[in-house]
Amino acid sequence: MKFLDRAKIHIKAGDGGNGSASFRREKYIEFGGPNGGDGGRGGDIVFRAVPNVNTLIDYRYKTNFAAQRGENGAGQMRTGKSGDTMILPVPTGTVILSENEEIEYADLNADGMEYRAARGGNGGWGNVHFKSPTNRAPKQANDGLSGDERTIILQLKLIADIGLVGFPNAGKSTLLAAVTAARPKIANYPFTTLNPQLGVMYAHDREFVLVDLPGLIEGAHTGVGLGDRFLGHAERTKMILHIIDGTEEDWSARYKAIRHEMESYGAGLSDKPEIIVINKMDAVEPEIWKERMKKFKRGKKSQIVEISAAGRIGIQELIGTIEREFIKL
Repeated sequence: MKFLDRAKIHIKAGDGGNGSASFRREKYIEFGGPNGGDGGRGGDIVFRAVPNVNTLIDYRYKTNFAAQRGENGAGQMRTGKSGDTMILPVPTGTVILSENEEIEYADLNADGMEYRAARGGNGGWGNVHFKSPTNRAPKQANDGLSGDERTIILQLKLIADIGLVGFPNAGKSTLLAAVTAARPKIANYPFTTLNPQLGVMYAHDREFVLVDLPGLIEGAHTGVGLGDRFLGHAERTKMILHIIDGTEEDWSARYKAIRHEMESYGAGLSDKPEIIVINKMDAVEPEIWKERMKKFKRGKKSQIVEISAAGRIGIQELIGTIEREFIKL
């Protein structure tokens, strides 16, 4: 299924049914009086968070949704049937925003959460409501009210425990494949990962959901490369795994560049607990690796783990470090 984390749609709740202006028509009853029933209420539009779905692709090709109109009232004081509520399923983690994105209406961050985005219109009154001592045979009845109508933005922010960030080709997808059953695309060229990938890592009696984010480059917060739009999926994570390509000469420069992009993005990403993972240790001469590691560790407070995701070296140590760090949260 194609990944889509953003959609713009138009919704229209059902209009209320019209009230009836009818009168009793019975033999031997000369002045039967009014007996028009009320119109039914229009259907609401409700968004519901559902599990096991991680894309908004259903809202790419169909962008207009209208709930059912309430039925008109009828004689013998019969109220029209109310319109059915329209339930629109969205992935858990979907944020519902106004069209200009200045207002956040709802954050459906748990399975089963619901948000009524548009309320159906009330049904109109039948003429029985307008009967009075001075108006014994009212012919007046109300039309139903219009249902709410609006254009909204759906923004998906995946729910995961750990977010993998780093430059393209740092080995994020390879690491995801090494610690989970996920099978992301892996290739020796930049931007292999074009969309976030999820995987579940098991460690003893716990499980952790990891999200592999498309690679960042300097200037991502200004739209360079794939930009920083996918960093929104890291907002809900509890921890960041910062992956650095150990074959690069200046690890600190690469680290600072990604940290700068996270700080520029905001949303508290740079404040999250972090584990720094230096990857591809089997692709560098041991003496060179040791020298670079000694230099990189200076002034770093975060845990640093050396691995080779492709060679499955240091993976268990990394999993153990993740477990210990989570206990501190």
